[in-house]
Amino acid sequence: MSDKQIRLLVIDDDAAMVDYLVDMLLLAKYKVVGFTEAEAALDAITEQPFDLVISDVEMPGMRGLDLMAAIHLRRPEQLVLLITAFGSVDLAMQSVRAGACEFIAKPFRIEELLTAIDRNLQDRQMRRTAVRLGSMHGKSNGSVFIARSPGMQQMLKLAERAAAVDSTVLLTGESGTGKSAVARWMHDLSPRRHGPFIAINCAALPHSLVESELFGAKKGAYTDARQDRVGLFEQADSGTLFLDEIAELSLEVQPKLLQVLETGKVRALGDNREKAINVRLIAATHQPLEQRINERLFRADLYHRLNVINLTIPPLRERKEDLDELVNSLNRRISLRMGKPPVLISTEVLRWIRAYHWPGNVRELANILERAIALTEHDTLLLEDLAQASQLPEAEGFLQNALQQGWTLQDVERAYINYVLEKTAGNKIQTAKLLGVDRSTLYRRLG
Repeated sequence: MSDKQIRLLVIDDDAAMVDYLVDMLLLAKYKVVGFTEAEAALDAITEQPFDLVISDVEMPGMRGLDLMAAIHLRRPEQLVLLITAFGSVDLAMQSVRAGACEFIAKPFRIEELLTAIDRNLQDRQMRRTAVRLGSMHGKSNGSVFIARSPGMQQMLKLAERAAAVDSTVLLTGESGTGKSAVARWMHDLSPRRHGPFIAINCAALPHSLVESELFGAKKGAYTDARQDRVGLFEQADSGTLFLDEIAELSLEVQPKLLQVLETGKVRALGDNREKAINVRLIAATHQPLEQRINERLFRADLYHRLNVINLTIPPLRERKEDLDELVNSLNRRISLRMGKPPVLISTEVLRWIRAYHWPGNVRELANILERAIALTEHDTLLLEDLAQASQLPEAEGFLQNALQQGWTLQDVERAYINYVLEKTAGNKIQTAKLLGVDRSTLYRRLG
């Protein structure tokens, strides 16, 4: 940004001071407007954005701190530099805590003001510096997945091979890793891709209706069966049936599912005939089925029948190589859905994303980005945009998580700095004070 593009607004009840500052700032190649009344200045700020506002603290009608609050109500990201002839350390601290980017006591040399303006604009620019994330050309196997990480590449290779055969597949992995998307991708790659893909979450099936939902029911089979009902297996004939959260399937239904898998035939409730079906089954769970077996909540024989091919989708914290492209892809997709161009991603946001441990995996990343993109008032996502939408890990368990994820000391330090920054609403002076370092050290640690 050149100086000629930078727009400043000066407000002071002293008209001579306004004239002087406007003249000096015009000589410094800024675009400047000046006001002596707070209301007129607020109207101007409401109508058009300014890069920085220079405001006196003591004015009749509305004090500078009140004016600054009114400005931030209209434009939360507005830089406000306060000046006053009644300077004190307490007032300076109060001003900065209230959101001022800097505080200068009168009288001051114009060079001092120009330096402060330049420093704060550079600081904002640094925070808004957007990173150009990787293109989408790194996808593995021409798939819809981002897969630069070895673990994801290996899983997709196995999934591609498994798609070519008809064996039953058990997808495992934490919630939010994309098991449903992998199941759909395998169907689309398989010889069954022209047949139906029927997906159902077993946890969402009403307990009393699970059997009729899966296998169908004849009219009169139970009280509310007023007509024949086609089951999901029959609906998926010649295609793929995806049973998500298979661990939630009741013990009463499990042997019937096993029988269908063993015989390739399904019998609807109330029917005395079996019907041959041609369905490929893919099941998924985020729960360890071996533990469910030990707890007598899942049949071992059904587990072995489902677990012919086991594919484990790695959690996002083990796919750090994929993060940049995932953010890029999600940003484009979410922005397109909202009908606006993709936002830029600041370096500080990308650092936070890389340091976070993502217990909710890709689903959590997508949700955080969607909230941030929807609520941001900037063209570039800043850390405070994520702070509105996300929570850093609570202190309890934080170190344990860090150890489990193999964080380095530098990773822990950066996460703690970001945590304090979030708690101070991005106030670097207060953050530095709480961390026991000076501002220059804080900036150096932030990189």
